[in-house]
Amino acid sequence: MNTLSIMNPFVVGKYISDPYFCDREKETGFLIKQIENGRNVALISPRRLGKTRLIYHCFRQERIQKNYHTFFIDIYATSSLSEFVYLFGKAIYEELKPMKTHWSEKFFQVISSLRVGFKLDSMTGEPSFDIGLGDIHTPQTTLDEIFEYLESADKPCIVAIDEFQQIGSYEEKNIEALLRTKIQQCRHTIFIFAGSKRHLMSNMFNSPSKPFYQSAIGMGLDPIPQDIYVDFAIRLFEERGKHIEKKVIENVYSMFDGYTWFIQMMMNELFSLTKYDEWCRINKLELARMNIIQTQESVYKEILSNLATKQKLVLQAIAKENKAQGITSAAFIKKYNLPSASSVQAAIKGLMEKDLVTQTDGIYRVYDYFFADWLANEY
Repeated sequence: MNTLSIMNPFVVGKYISDPYFCDREKETGFLIKQIENGRNVALISPRRLGKTRLIYHCFRQERIQKNYHTFFIDIYATSSLSEFVYLFGKAIYEELKPMKTHWSEKFFQVISSLRVGFKLDSMTGEPSFDIGLGDIHTPQTTLDEIFEYLESADKPCIVAIDEFQQIGSYEEKNIEALLRTKIQQCRHTIFIFAGSKRHLMSNMFNSPSKPFYQSAIGMGLDPIPQDIYVDFAIRLFEERGKHIEKKVIENVYSMFDGYTWFIQMMMNELFSLTKYDEWCRINKLELARMNIIQTQESVYKEILSNLATKQKLVLQAIAKENKAQGITSAAFIKKYNLPSASSVQAAIKGLMEKDLVTQTDGIYRVYDYFFADWLANEY
């Protein structure tokens, strides 16, 4: 894709191509090295730091595209093995459909339990994956067939499963043991287990009592270094005939603690506010921030409306504090007129389960920086 083919180069939420991807050279090299040495990887990183885009970036590298089939599955919203199997099968089929190879054509021959949903388009004659979740009658059987299919591929497969810690909360028991057994039997398929909840992922892969113990090489992500991101942002502005002051980018980076998604969102808005041959200066920051929050305000109000009163109070207190410590202490409770310490503990548990609050080393913050900003100013 041509470098200038996208009007706004600060792409948010998806991977386009190398020119729009900042750095991660060491991480890409490390990930490819593990894959080429046949090692599964547990990629553990907070959400919005760029792990998904890193995986797609790795998949787009020539040596990977040439020698492997690649599949990406996001299981964040799943709650059962049936849902997992459904997304797994669909991701494989959608990736293979354009290939028109012998291997792609035998998808429904090997995965016979899904054949009920295999239909031909009456207009084009093309096969379609017209399968609903209700068609997964025997998920373990379908899972066996999927693994058999991957292992029979004409070249090795790489399967990236995002938010992998989700399997620990499935309604069925022993899913970790079931998947570990099947993955352990694979000889030609490499797995990337990506997850954002560090304590759950670490326990899953580092606890001797867990089925996935020592089954993958651990890998973490740190924020992209500020100086590298500054150079990246300046280049994208200059390539399109716009200019930006270095201190603007440094302010944005600091504002979001280096979290890539939020930085990109802000830079996307700043770019749109800057005319051709114009300089983007500090005075545009507040307008950009307000514009982004305004587009999300109805979503934020909906989130609050679905929270219990005590959860709202604790969420608002953490937002006002920015980075909150000792949230069950008498001082914190008094400062924000909160209920008892036990009520705060119950509220924070619910907020973390909803991914509204994140916690690192005893420090709590509202996960969405823009949401936190809105809460702190509105309440």
